[in-house]
Formats: sequence, structure tokens, C-alpha cells
Amino acid sequence: MKQLLLIVACAALTSGPAIAGKAFVSNERSNTITVVDTETWEVITEFPGGNRPRGITVSPDGKTLYVCASDDNIIRVFDTETYEELPSLPSGPDPELFILEPSGKRLYIANEDDNLVTVTDTETRTILAEVPVGVEPEGMGMSPDAKFVVNTSETTNMAHFISTEDYSIKHNILVDQRPRYAQYTADGKRLFVTSEIGGTVSVMDIAEDGAPTVVGKIGFEVPGVQPEWLQPVGAKVTSDGKRLFVALGPANRVAVVDAQSLEVQDYILVGQRVWQLDFTPDEKYLLTTNGNSNDITIIDVAAEKAIKSVQVGQQPWGVVTID
Repeated sequence: MKQLLLIVACAALTSGPAIAGKAFVSNERSNTITVVDTETWEVITEFPGGNRPRGITVSPDGKTLYVCASDDNIIRVFDTETYEELPSLPSGPDPELFILEPSGKRLYIANEDDNLVTVTDTETRTILAEVPVGVEPEGMGMSPDAKFVVNTSETTNMAHFISTEDYSIKHNILVDQRPRYAQYTADGKRLFVTSEIGGTVSVMDIAEDGAPTVVGKIGFEVPGVQPEWLQPVGAKVTSDGKRLFVALGPANRVAVVDAQSLEVQDYILVGQRVWQLDFTPDEKYLLTTNGNSNDITIIDVAAEKAIKSVQVGQQPWGVVTID
């Protein structure tokens, strides 16, 4: 019995505290990545992220961080534990946003200046394809079954549906002015596309074969805020498909939308020029990047309230979280 108690006591002394989750924030102007502890909401560290880091994501196992270094014309790669820089990936010119397929093997990258979507193999670090799309491609979304990638082209005002089987465009759907982001529901049956200048979110129902049909548009109205400031940019939908959160840019608000009825339920006041969003893995919190106030806002998802802001680098652009 004494020996058993001794073993338990030693285990307690050596086990240490559980490792908290992290948020990685790309700071477009300071050329850095800020790392935030998602339990204490304290900044852990900040490290160089290349020139003009914008789009940011992680590998499925959470061990590798990918960053669009737009002015370096590459994807910079980092270890999420040590922050050591790993061999970079080719991206094509001016990578802005990208999306990683669930297997982690292929990265689909929007090349804003050359009107292309570049497909890069993360294992061989080679370019597999270059897909011509509309003018100024930016937003990237992927269907849950990974059969389609959606690119939004800002000047063409279209959502392009690209087959991941042969890299051909299967559908071109007109949306409102300056589309910025594409977000599927977890079941793949609905797609939301934000339009910054149009001030709307286009809603599409997705057929079993992946074909989209526009079924509605979501508009926004905030008392005391000029309509031209209501600029939908980043968007995230809860895994149950019930709520859509939309960043409204210079309106400094995140809209809460019933994703079934498409009615706006509330507006959450956050930092200045809210841009991109990401849930913590448990969806307990939603993090926003606020480019003009140089901070992130933490939103309690259940309460639909902002609970804290954290100063990061200059002009935070993107955010991604891990356990």
C-alpha cells in the first residue's frame, strides 16, 4: 500500500499542468506571428512570419503552421511547438488566402495578382496545378468531402467551384461586389459567400453532386453605423450549422445570424476593422482579428458576448487555433 501511494505521489509531481491551446495571429504590417494562450489569453511569444503574412492555417495534426507570406511569394512553414521555421512551400505570386484539404496533402492558394489558384503538394513541396480564375482571387473554401474548392474573385464578383479531381472549374456563380470569403456548413449542404462592398452574404444550397443554387442573401443594418461601413469579410459557421458569425470590417461588429432562417439575431461590438475569425476547437470561443486596433477580441460563443481583447502585432489579419 505504501509503495502504491509513493507511485501516485511521484506521478502527481512529475505530470505537470495540462498544455493549453494556442492561437496564432498573422500581423500583416509588423511581419510577425503572435502566439496567444487560449486558456489564460496571455501572449506567449511573437516570431517573424515573413513579409506581409496574411492567410494562416495549421495541419490536421496541429503540428505544422502554414502562413501566406504575400510579399515573399511563398508559404512559410513553422513548427507549432518550437516555432522553428521549416522548409517553405511554393505558392505562386502574392499568396493571400488558402485552404488545406483534410488529408493535409494539398494546399489551394489564391494568387491575387495573377488571377490564379495554385495547388501545392505539402509533402513534395511542388506545384501540382495552376487554375486560372477571375480577377483578384481571394477567398478560399472547401466542401467537407473535399471534392470542391471555392474561390471568390473580388473584381469578377464570382464564386468559382473547382473540382479537386481534375482542377477544372465546374460552376461560376455571380455574387455581390468584392466577395471575400467562402464558408461551407459542416454537412456540406449550404455555402455562405461574403461580399465586402456589396454588404451582403450570398447563401447557396449545395446539391449532392456539388452544384450550387443561390437561395438568398443576408443584409445588415446597425443603428448609428453608416451602411457603407457594413462590409462582410470573414465568416464562420458553428459545426451544428445553426449560427453564422460574420465580421463586418470597419463597422467594428460581428453579426450573429440564424443560419437556417437567415435572420440577423445580434451584433457584437469588437475591435476596429474586424477582419478574420476562428473558433477554438471546442467552439467555446470565437476569436476576431482587428486590424486598426492591433488586437484580437475573444467572444464567448454561448453567450454571444465579447469578453476580452488582447494586444497583438501591427495590423492583425488572420487567426487559427489549435488544442
